[in-house]
Amino acid sequence: MRALLVTSVGVTCAAALTLPLAAPASSAPVLSAASARPPSLTTEPGTDTTDTSGTTAPDTTSDTPAPDGAEPRAAKSAAEPAGSTQSLPLAPLAVPSNRVAGAPGVQGLPQRDARPFSLVGVVWDDAEAELHGTVQVRTRATGTTRWSDWQDVETHNADHAADLGSAEREGRTVRGATAPLWVGDSDGVEVRVRPESPATPESPATPESPDSQDRAATPVPLPEGMRLELVDPGEDPAPEPARGAPTNRAAVPAVFADTPPTAALPEVLTAEIAAASAVNAEVAELGASVIPALTQAETVESVNLAPGAKPYIGPRPRIVTRKGWGADEKLRERNFGYTKSVKAAFVHHSATGNNYTCKQAPSVLRSIYRYHVKSSGWRDFGYNFAVDKCGNIYEGRAGGVTKAVLGAHTLGFNTNTMGIAVLGSYGSTNPPAAAVTAVSKLTAWKLGLFGANPKGKVTLVSGGSNKYKKGVKVKMNVISGHRDGFATECPGARLYKKLGTARTSSAKLQGR
Repeated sequence: MRALLVTSVGVTCAAALTLPLAAPASSAPVLSAASARPPSLTTEPGTDTTDTSGTTAPDTTSDTPAPDGAEPRAAKSAAEPAGSTQSLPLAPLAVPSNRVAGAPGVQGLPQRDARPFSLVGVVWDDAEAELHGTVQVRTRATGTTRWSDWQDVETHNADHAADLGSAEREGRTVRGATAPLWVGDSDGVEVRVRPESPATPESPATPESPDSQDRAATPVPLPEGMRLELVDPGEDPAPEPARGAPTNRAAVPAVFADTPPTAALPEVLTAEIAAASAVNAEVAELGASVIPALTQAETVESVNLAPGAKPYIGPRPRIVTRKGWGADEKLRERNFGYTKSVKAAFVHHSATGNNYTCKQAPSVLRSIYRYHVKSSGWRDFGYNFAVDKCGNIYEGRAGGVTKAVLGAHTLGFNTNTMGIAVLGSYGSTNPPAAAVTAVSKLTAWKLGLFGANPKGKVTLVSGGSNKYKKGVKVKMNVISGHRDGFATECPGARLYKKLGTARTSSAKLQGR
């Protein structure tokens, strides 16, 4: 795999690179019957609130009393990053709980209080180790005594990650991690991790080997150093003051909406592919919360083309910037990583569950961002873009929405590709039409900037995955699902079935 290309641009230049410089619902889990609040366990050894980096969280508290002895939410100051992470070590469960705790190898945490959080996940020391087992959590809604039902956490097992041998993988303390799960505002948690049992005995039981049945019952060891991560996304960014509408352009609508954004159908273009990555001086104001949509004509005009050339490129869609969803730029690594091109797009689901509203999507993104960086040890948010259930599109990894930013989304195939995560879980739930449409709009524009045909095929070289060895050349669809490059359920069976529709719609938006 080619070496990671990084710039020396610091945080002070981050805003400039997050905007285009080239041509470019239910609200909470179902609650079970009320149960008594457990006693606070926060004073026990080993349960300090820490970031996974090992830095103890500030011990400042608000003046608002916490319910029933729970730890109060940490107060935020102007010098303090928004949000926080509580990292709690898991231990063998000796007390029976729902007939699974106390079984051989089961680890977890009994019911306990916590400072308020909205997203959970489990991490462990060795990024190469896989978690063979099931992870389940139940949470208590903040200020109540009602607990949710048990919810499954997708074990994930490193399929979303930086490529092996890359600077991001080798130069940081990267951890193994489950997918994160959005649980809504909560202040109590219980978790259990049950290892798999071997599918078959090593050998049949015989009088000569009476211990074979014991060996068959021995569970697969769980990874070492497992910790439960409880992520508080912090508050949404303050709304920007009203701005005048750009010349010859409609006013920018509200940043977040619970209804799909609308856009005019593009003009039909019949032309050849043209290279597109030139600097465009007429861009939205730097530091804005939203990159406004352009018509197809405006999009084409913004591209520096060879004389007489006309590109297949879709109109630029409206994109909520990192500032718009409240990304704390002090969390990520200062430099940016780039590759040479964007030849393909991999579609993912975030596996965070579907219990969020579109107004909560920025909080979900901030939580995933913190989980990727502080808990998993990545340099930044893993995906290049995200899409919520209402079709809103969000800038993901920093470095510029029009640029070939190196992501950490498809192990083995991050080079010369982009990753798009649809927020939610779509293994057994159909993705909303608005989300699929947004994927079509985004790929029509971004792939068009690099001359890629959404209905075409492309040959990629594997950087190494559990499906393709390093160096293997693989022919894939230009718009592929994560499972095409890695043996995984992602992006979920229901979303994967919609990729054909996305390819056709994306190509039509390009004028093909």
